[in-house]
Amino acid sequence: QKQGGGEVSRKIEFFVPGTPVGKGRPRAARRGAGVVMFTPEKTADYEALVSATAAAALAGAMRIGTSQLLDGPLAAMLEMQFPVPASWSKAKRARALAGVEWHTSKPDADNVAKAVLDACNGVVFRDDSQIVILIATKAFSEEPGVRVVIREVQNERP
Repeated sequence: QKQGGGEVSRKIEFFVPGTPVGKGRPRAARRGAGVVMFTPEKTADYEALVSATAAAALAGAMRIGTSQLLDGPLAAMLEMQFPVPASWSKAKRARALAGVEWHTSKPDADNVAKAVLDACNGVVFRDDSQIVILIATKAFSEEPGVRVVIREVQNERP
């Protein structure tokens, strides 16, 4: 796409409400004589929420002219926002919401990113292997969730 002589990259942006969930490890269960692998229910539920939120955002983008999956190399920015633990003091809570205290406990940023990006496969882009730039942050917020911005990368180098 060209606009005013320069290249324009398409992007999709959405917010997944609720406490972010990391991708759980596949589990195994005996089924008769065999073993079946399955995704933990918490992971499956979270990925379904992300997919639905992304699909709704993409449907909104279609109304303004972005009608297909994002293509080519992509950049993804994930801002993971976690609730402040109820057990924390007022002072520590204030520091957390001011960005002075970092969220250094589980889930790991890379596991949340994996869950979010896997859920976007076939919804926002063809496959998460298209992600060439990934920025993921974890912080505290009054409104837990993940802000997701995915855009096409045009003529950029890291």
